[in-house]
Amino acid sequence: MANKVELLAPAGSLEKLKMAVLYGADAVYLGGEEFSLREAADNFTIDEIREGIAFAHNYGAKVYAAINIIAHNEDLEGIELFAQSVYEMGIDAVIVADMGVFSVIREAVPELDIHVSTQANTVNHRSAAMWYKLGAKRVVLARELPLSEMKEIRDKTPLGLELEAFVHGAMCISYSGRCLLSNYMTHRESNRGACAQPCRWKYSLVEEQRPGEVMPVYEGDNGTFIFNSKDLCLIEHLPELIEAGITSLKIEGRMKTAYYAASVVKAYREALDAYYLDPSGYRFNPAWMEELQKVSHRHYYTGFFHGKPEEKGQVYNTSSYIRTYDIVGVVLAYEEKTGVAVVQQRNKFGRGDTVEIIQPNIPGFLTHQIDVMLDENGREINTAPHAKMTVRLPLEQRVIPGAIIREKREQE
Repeated sequence: MANKVELLAPAGSLEKLKMAVLYGADAVYLGGEEFSLREAADNFTIDEIREGIAFAHNYGAKVYAAINIIAHNEDLEGIELFAQSVYEMGIDAVIVADMGVFSVIREAVPELDIHVSTQANTVNHRSAAMWYKLGAKRVVLARELPLSEMKEIRDKTPLGLELEAFVHGAMCISYSGRCLLSNYMTHRESNRGACAQPCRWKYSLVEEQRPGEVMPVYEGDNGTFIFNSKDLCLIEHLPELIEAGITSLKIEGRMKTAYYAASVVKAYREALDAYYLDPSGYRFNPAWMEELQKVSHRHYYTGFFHGKPEEKGQVYNTSSYIRTYDIVGVVLAYEEKTGVAVVQQRNKFGRGDTVEIIQPNIPGFLTHQIDVMLDENGREINTAPHAKMTVRLPLEQRVIPGAIIREKREQE
């Protein structure tokens, strides 16, 4: 089927980029060490961007670079050079939120495709069409749009304009991330990449005439987190988004782990492949949602997809993540003759543990009880306690490099 929807994944580091691509992303987005809205992410050096582009292109995937800060005057310096550099490396597009940054890039590298960031909070068809008239190839729609308004934007904009929509990840309490809470409370500016996420904090009440008298606000025993949004998850609604004419489905999470990138991409990839295999006979597989429950996340919700979420879109009793599984190893190689997987340790695991193994391009997961484990010299060991140590793991079934080994966490 022609013109399949793009699955776009976050790449907060080179390892995360590679995992996302291996597990089925059609494209990834990354940030350099400047001009990106994820200052706390690992981000990419120029050499890493070059390597990431080469790796992704080798697998037929695209790479987009975020230059999506809301730029003050001094922030404009260097953007032209950065845009020229990534264009020469073969970047497929840049993601821009600010009109001034947009103009700098259009003038400096007119051949470079520009995607308009969700930070531009495009919520109507006239804005989308205007960006297209100015030279944008794609508009990333604001996360505050229901499906009905996405459809209207598609119907009333030129077909040459690509539309991108978020389908998974953290939601912001403020309109398209344009928040001043962090600036006000911590002097860290969210719109220049340094958000401290005060929306996730627990708050109490102080009355004007009673200074210093703190009154707790209770929704439950742990207090109330009044700005704390649930995570977006639209995996059950992919056919509706595809049929609405959305070009690209975006996963949030450049600050999440490589395991997150792999597992979330895997679930959405399997769902999309099933849809395109038989659109009329497509049925949602609950195993895809079960996979998404095994990554670190807040409670899932559909965000604004069906309309304003109101109180159902918030988590009031905690700011903690739900985390039921840990990644314990990544398969570096598999020895066919011996049936041994060469594994790089990521968290402590040992003999007697039951683990699950997910693999690129292979649906579902394998379950394995570890009876024998060896160090890199072939000596039997009982545990793998050291970070990134090499472990040789005999397996009953062949696995491929890039496979991830995870283990269920003990309930506290």
